[in-house]
Amino acid sequence: MAIQQSKVSTIQSSTSYTTKQWMKFFLPSLIGVLLFLVPISVDGRVTIGLGLLADGLQASIGPWIPLFMTIVISLSAIGSVGVKGASSKIRNHPFIANVFDVGPFWMVLRFFGAAFAILTLLEVGPSFIGSELTGGVVLYDLIPVLMVWFLFASLFMPLLLEFGLMDLIGTVVRKVMHPLFKLPGRSSVDAMASWMGSGTVGVLLTTQQYENGYYSKREAAVVASNFSIASIAFSLVIAKFLSIDHMFVSFYFTVVVCGIVAAVVCPRIPPLSWKKETYYEPVGKQIDEIVPEGTSTFKFGLDQAVAKADQVKSAGSIVRKGMFNVADIWFGLIPLVMALGTTALVIAEFTPVFTWLSYPFIPFLNLLQIPEAAEAAPAMIVGFADMFLPAVVGSGIESELTRFIIGVMSLTQLIYMSEIGILLIKSKIPINFFELFVIFLQRTVITLPIAALLAHLLFF
Repeated sequence: MAIQQSKVSTIQSSTSYTTKQWMKFFLPSLIGVLLFLVPISVDGRVTIGLGLLADGLQASIGPWIPLFMTIVISLSAIGSVGVKGASSKIRNHPFIANVFDVGPFWMVLRFFGAAFAILTLLEVGPSFIGSELTGGVVLYDLIPVLMVWFLFASLFMPLLLEFGLMDLIGTVVRKVMHPLFKLPGRSSVDAMASWMGSGTVGVLLTTQQYENGYYSKREAAVVASNFSIASIAFSLVIAKFLSIDHMFVSFYFTVVVCGIVAAVVCPRIPPLSWKKETYYEPVGKQIDEIVPEGTSTFKFGLDQAVAKADQVKSAGSIVRKGMFNVADIWFGLIPLVMALGTTALVIAEFTPVFTWLSYPFIPFLNLLQIPEAAEAAPAMIVGFADMFLPAVVGSGIESELTRFIIGVMSLTQLIYMSEIGILLIKSKIPINFFELFVIFLQRTVITLPIAALLAHLLFF
């Protein structure tokens, strides 16, 4: 109760804010909006400011990234072993403890990631590991994108999180997000960051919000698994690959409708509905979007935002936090992407596992009157391994309607282990592999009939 009274008294004294305090909120937040949330069209491709930085860096050093990240992945594995024999002073250092002091399971995965990266880079060992369909995809296509995106996202994300923008937007749009999705208003920023930039940026944003006490366990799991939507740019890539880019507006309209329905339904059923409303224990609840009586929503949100920005005491602390996040992702997450991503793709490309799992979808697709159901069925399940695989499976199908639906499903299923899934498992958000697979199936079953209905009624 005392905490709430303290918050209210702080807000009521907002009229005493100086011009410097207002600018401390306004300027960093404006830069954050321009980098993360404002769409930019470049050569006919929609991206964001962060995307321009990432693409520019990747274009400059692209050929060296696989070698560089192989070294990073190897150092991650070596460091996780070396820290076990180090002195307590070294092991207790915050950076070393968080980045290298991991349990046996994660250590093994780091060594597998290092082994897969080395074999792929040197083109030695079993061909199914370093194949251009498996390890080659992860090391040469996926990891370079993740490296540059996570670098700039980690460095600039404090502009969204630390200077009040989330507090302002969260308060203003709470009246929509809470009744419709049972979420705080600030979750809309996660969705926009994903939509305009990258789904991984959305998950990273959600993870940061959870660890800072702004999402409950349930809210974090819901946002990460339902709002980390594919960017418009990637959606266009999928459409072009499936030769349906001439009807991109209809295609993306279907994706949006399916995504909204899934985001309404999934949080209301298990396993997401079973998640607790408690907050990350080390920090507790830090959010307050409920507007006091007699105060306008916008004014309350603005006061919250300025008060949040005023808590930042130095730029150096923000920069150090960003650099720590970069190191944590490069040394902690990327090795897991290499290990689990390659394993998932090996299973998808060189075993019949996903074909077997897809058999129940054949009668379902026939019921929905989708042509070439047997050929399309594996595309309904293989997306759990990697987001691009359904398009690969569906590219050879003759029916344009079937390719249309496969493309929609690949973008609305959201949970794929080569990227989003690993990021969630590695995070402190309480969600496990089995739950991710269940949510993937739920989103597939929910969105497939909607996609088929819209395709039959409106576009074909």
